Amino acid sequence: LMPAPVIQAVVAMLARDPGLGIATVRCPITDPEVLADPNVVKVVVDASGDALYFSRAPIPHARDRAPERTALGHRHIGLYAYRRTCLLELAAIPPTRLEQLEQLEQLRALESGYRIGTIAVDQAPVAVDTAADLERVRHLVATEHAHD
Repeated sequence: LMPAPVIQAVVAMLARDPGLGIATVRCPITDPEVLADPNVVKVVVDASGDALYFSRAPIPHARDRAPERTALGHRHIGLYAYRRTCLLELAAIPPTRLEQLEQLEQLRALESGYRIGTIAVDQAPVAVDTAADLERVRHLVATEHAHD
């Protein structure tokens, strides 16, 4: 259910930057409930849009402000484009400490020194990350086919 222009933009990002091993997608988080959901992966990026860290926890954490009064950060959208060499190298690296702790495979790349570039989109496409998501997508697809 990923829009084709988003896929094309991720591939183009990787093609433009030979130093980039991986490219992926992010969108703003606007809902505090989404920020708190451990099934929603959050990403913090640097000034150029490269990922600094991914987490299931709310990041960045605003120490002195309530979450609803803070910019809520970015949601990671699980689409990746890899350089072949990067993917082969990562497959040969054993799971890392942070990867095992967060259960996020992209942390293996960050811990191993690979850059992960991100592109920003306005909103998350429909995703299937949980059983509830699967039911919602089944209903969506059935509704679309009913109108054909």
